[in-house]
Amino acid sequence: MATAKHHGIAGPVRRARKVEGGIFFPKPENAVTIAVSSRVLFRTEKEQKVFDQMGIEEYLRFQVEHENEPFAPGPAFPFVKALEAVNAQLRELYPDSEELFDIVLVTYNHAHVGVRLINTINYHNLFIERFCMTGGSSPIGYLKAWHTNLYLSADAEKVKEALAEGIAAATMFMPEKQIEVSETQLRVAFDGDAVLFSDESERIFKAHGLDKFFEHEQENENTLLDHGPLKGFLEALGKLQKKFYAKGHRLDCPIRTYLVTARSAASSGIRALKTLRAWGLETDEALFLAGAPKGPMLEKIRPHIYFDDQMFHVEGAAEMGTIAAHVPYGIAQKHPHKNSS
Repeated sequence: MATAKHHGIAGPVRRARKVEGGIFFPKPENAVTIAVSSRVLFRTEKEQKVFDQMGIEEYLRFQVEHENEPFAPGPAFPFVKALEAVNAQLRELYPDSEELFDIVLVTYNHAHVGVRLINTINYHNLFIERFCMTGGSSPIGYLKAWHTNLYLSADAEKVKEALAEGIAAATMFMPEKQIEVSETQLRVAFDGDAVLFSDESERIFKAHGLDKFFEHEQENENTLLDHGPLKGFLEALGKLQKKFYAKGHRLDCPIRTYLVTARSAASSGIRALKTLRAWGLETDEALFLAGAPKGPMLEKIRPHIYFDDQMFHVEGAAEMGTIAAHVPYGIAQKHPHKNSS
């Protein structure tokens, strides 16, 4: 493979997607926009330590001095690579369509750090042309302007701020070990309550226990659950999946989605499935675990990202090598883990 040097960095040559008339950039309102923090796309622990211990000026000086050294991949890196693999297949099937993933790099960094980020993106052969470097200011307003479908960050407070503004968001963590994931099929796994759905049922469980929860779900079997913070992202994935289905690629679709829930199938799962069906949504696979640990199942699925509202499940998944993201939404944030429904 050909390589290029960028101020001392050797890496593969990047080839921009092109259409007739020049490089192709989708309009934000037409694309599925994924905003990713530099702290989850790349490993920046050393730089963060400099900032915490020595302050902003030493931090900026350190970044400039090391701008020819690429950052190592972070927890969001395999996810972003998978997005780009899906885009390549969408491009082949729909050369002129703007309905594809568009990745925006979001960072609180000063623009000085941009050189190192660009060098790193070139080194890893990523197609990320849209940057948002806020110099310490909140990025939330910019996320809304980008029509962001998902925001991934290492900053839990900024994630909460995004959720409060109606933007799907999650806090990412680096797993203790990392399992290999597919390079050709994007796999995204979701918890149900307080992620795809509202926390209505979780509130019943937390307040009144498991028996009342089952009773409530059976009584409301035909009442749709309200939407949760990541329903819109599943919807966006579903629209792209249907583009593959339309070309005869249902069985080998490069996007695969999973519902991984602590709900029991017979006792409370039917309401979840009826809600998804009424929304016109589906997941390719649904695992109702009836309170069993999620980690072993996720280890078999090998998702690029798994979303859950409870840190207990996020930590359990990460211990087994799954890249998991915390959605700080709903009653579970006030009442941490109790054996889940």
